[in-house]
Amino acid sequence: MRQSVWRTMGRWGLVLVSVLAFWSCDAEPEGTTTLRVANWGGAGDDGEFDRLVQSFYREFERENPGVRVRVEGIPGQYVEKMLLNFIAGTAPDVVTLDASSAAIFIDNGFLTDLTPLVKADPEFDLDAYYPNVVGIARRGERLFAIPGDFTPMVMYYNKDLFDRAGVAYPREGWTFAEFRETARRLSRGQEQYGFVFTNWMPGWVMWLWNNGGDVLSPDGKRATSVLDSPANVETVTFLRDLVRRDGSAPSLSETAAMGVDLFATGRAAMTVSGHWMIPTYKSAQDIDWRRLGVVSLPTNVGRSHTVMYEAGFAISKGAKNPELAWKFIRKWTDYRLQKEYNASGIAVSARKDVSQERMAEDALERDFAAIIPQARPPYGSWVEGYDVVEKVGREMMDRVLNGDVVPATALRDAARQIDREFAKRG
Repeated sequence: MRQSVWRTMGRWGLVLVSVLAFWSCDAEPEGTTTLRVANWGGAGDDGEFDRLVQSFYREFERENPGVRVRVEGIPGQYVEKMLLNFIAGTAPDVVTLDASSAAIFIDNGFLTDLTPLVKADPEFDLDAYYPNVVGIARRGERLFAIPGDFTPMVMYYNKDLFDRAGVAYPREGWTFAEFRETARRLSRGQEQYGFVFTNWMPGWVMWLWNNGGDVLSPDGKRATSVLDSPANVETVTFLRDLVRRDGSAPSLSETAAMGVDLFATGRAAMTVSGHWMIPTYKSAQDIDWRRLGVVSLPTNVGRSHTVMYEAGFAISKGAKNPELAWKFIRKWTDYRLQKEYNASGIAVSARKDVSQERMAEDALERDFAAIIPQARPPYGSWVEGYDVVEKVGREMMDRVLNGDVVPATALRDAARQIDREFAKRG
């Protein structure tokens, strides 16, 4: 096992005893096989979506008499706690694999190669899935997860607010300058903002790409001379000026003080997010979700770039019930279940047939589909320990937007800090 994982575990060593104790006291009822399924969700809210998901679990149990599905939600610190389970030998059967942290599980041998199961299952067709989504969990000829769903990050815009301001809708290939002017024209002081910026690096890293910048060297091992490049200084300055100079976006402190989603309440005309926000927007009282549009991010490099966040299903190495785990994965990724699940709007199905049917029915889905080819896998799918980059990146942006630190200095300090952290992890 790689030294970086052991260093991560070193910070969590005191928790290991409690993890072992927790699982050791959970005996299976006599005559029952428990299939353990881990994800990063918390307790359900008994809403419509949660009831739908629960119905799928119960259906699987009915189809497999004597089987109990036990969902182990681990909200917050999912990666660290799952690693502890692997080290302790208490890993669940099915692991929900987030593309953003896939590398640490795949590259340390924690997951089962599913290729033999795929080849031995005559009814399973891997060609039914988008190949670039499947590729996130590939390592050469080995495959470590079957994708469930995914989303590219997009620019949402409220057509009603655009119409009231007499501003043309965004178009594919728009530039940073065009976006900035659009945001200015849509702003009405604190009553309405042209854009709302969220300091979550997975949601703003694409701005760097779209101005010719990047985060790490091609081998994923170095940030200096990459994160602190002139292109990135220009991009972070641009984002700062939207807030500090133009007033087209609220400051981070103003957003926190208001305590609401400004886009969902109709007080911001544009925001960057993923497909997962559609259920929220559909239930919002202050906007008409049917009047929302999505478009690719502005770009200064000719072709827009974005990131693809995906969730797949994997089987842990040494799973107690591997055959049952494969049956569960097959069910969760089959046509009928994915069609019902994705009707909620939570994401884009990784199955081409399901997603294409939804595109034929819904204009918003077609807009998402047009952006999918622009999406690249997140760094965490191939760079182990990328979580530290996102933490440092958030702190860097905080220093710029809240602390009056000039972008060049903040980026230089962040790049050096990342390289020091990478050096510690080995």
